[in-house]
Amino acid sequence: MKWMEHLKTINHHKRLVMEMCFRLGLYRQGLMHDLTKYQPVEFLVGARYYQGSRSPNAAEREETGLSLAWLHHKGRNKHHLEYWIDYSLEEGHQMTGMRMPTKYVVEMFCDRVAACKNYRGNAYTDGDAYDYYQRSKDHYLIHPQTAALLEFLLKMLRDNGEEKTLLYIKYRILRKK
Repeated sequence: MKWMEHLKTINHHKRLVMEMCFRLGLYRQGLMHDLTKYQPVEFLVGARYYQGSRSPNAAEREETGLSLAWLHHKGRNKHHLEYWIDYSLEEGHQMTGMRMPTKYVVEMFCDRVAACKNYRGNAYTDGDAYDYYQRSKDHYLIHPQTAALLEFLLKMLRDNGEEKTLLYIKYRILRKK
């Protein structure tokens, strides 16, 4: 029953993000994180394309040419950099990444760490989220300041571990506001 395995994956991911957000004092974000994954437009696709080793959205995209679940998800969840893509005010009006509020960059960091833990399982290391970011960043439309903060946090996680990184975020990044 793929739907049950998909539900377990979502619940585990959500719990991991919630635990990190709670440690950072981001209680509302921890509770609200990824609730759209339980809506039929996302859940049914996830159950149908569930593989356990990667996002079902990639499989949907490969089969149909697009992922309706992903379009729904990224348009409603502010911790995704894709939520913050808009037309530039500069000449030509090309699409560009807008600067994300810090609390959503931090939630994005937690989301990426939790996704790596979910998909890598016992093989997870604190460098996985940074490595994934490095493999993907060339195609991101992301504001330079947002990218710099995310990359800084991912490097800190890789080099100093989760505990030190979360303490730094809580007392240096989030307290600066």
